[in-house]
Amino acid sequence: MDNSARIVINPEVCGGRPIVAGTRIRVVDILEMLAGGSSESEILADFPALSGDDIRASLAYAARAIDHKVVLAA
Repeated sequence: MDNSARIVINPEVCGGRPIVAGTRIRVVDILEMLAGGSSESEILADFPALSGDDIRASLAYAARAIDHKVVLAA
């Protein structure tokens, strides 16, 4: 599946942070919910504008974003 169209960056929306296309839901918000233990079904119930594919696209985006030769430690 090509997720590239699902995640967009627009400087005019959410401060230019990556969001799910057609929403104001930031990728980081989805990732934080997953990291906090929320299930896909819980996220979809809280955000009906999302689909399971949007959640997977967010994960894929994050994986690509950290796949650099140099990753700064937190």
